Amino acid sequence: METLAIRIKIGDREYPMRVTQEDEAKIRHAGKLINEKLRKYKSEFGLDDNQDLLAMVAFDCMVESLETNAVNQEDSEHIRASIAHINSLLSKAI
Repeated sequence: METLAIRIKIGDREYPMRVTQEDEAKIRHAGKLINEKLRKYKSEFGLDDNQDLLAMVAFDCMVESLETNAVNQEDSEHIRASIAHINSLLSKAI
């Protein structure tokens, strides 16, 4: 799989990366979202320290990830229960 050399700017620094062509848009979008959150926290809290801002963004992203994982887990359990119920109904019908 061929990789591309790209540079992603986060805050006031650029980070060189090697990514697959399929992942390039997703990675650029992630960088854009991080920068948007940095600007949001900077304006909301009046912070200028990039380390504090990045820590807040990392914390926010982790909370979002945990919430998404919890929802996915609940959905998976609901799907498993539904499939088990359908299998039970099919077994009784046969």
